[in-house]
Amino acid sequence: MIDTTGARSMPQVRRFDHVGITVADLDVVTAFFVALGLEVEGRTFVEGEFLDTVCGIPDSRTEIVMLKSPGDGARLELARFVRPESVPGSPAAMANELGLRNVSFEVDDLQGAVDWAAGEGYGLVGGIGEYEGAWRMAYVRGPEGIIVSLAERIG
Repeated sequence: MIDTTGARSMPQVRRFDHVGITVADLDVVTAFFVALGLEVEGRTFVEGEFLDTVCGIPDSRTEIVMLKSPGDGARLELARFVRPESVPGSPAAMANELGLRNVSFEVDDLQGAVDWAAGEGYGLVGGIGEYEGAWRMAYVRGPEGIIVSLAERIG
């Protein structure tokens, strides 16, 4: 792009598309997010020149599940590498570690969502906090250590 002064301008983002998370057990992680209310948009395998070029891993093959949130259509991509084998991350990473901090969703009943997660074996990272009388929020450590931020609008 060139502006009227002849200088190059930075290309602009058109829209948010998705967040991608690499996982080991695609079925377990998918079931967790479906139970929270996301919908499976599609499931497929990807391999070949496109994937090798984009991810920089020769001869790679991955299985992908694309999930869509109700209403706004924000999407979450879950990917399991068939080859090469996945490299373990830190399943106990805290919010101050570099990298993806959390995936966040607004819920209609925070306590109910936290109770459901606990019943499935996924506990709180800290506690339930309130922000300026407008939001209640909690971090839940979901499958494979993924931190899921759940927030309820209260104000």
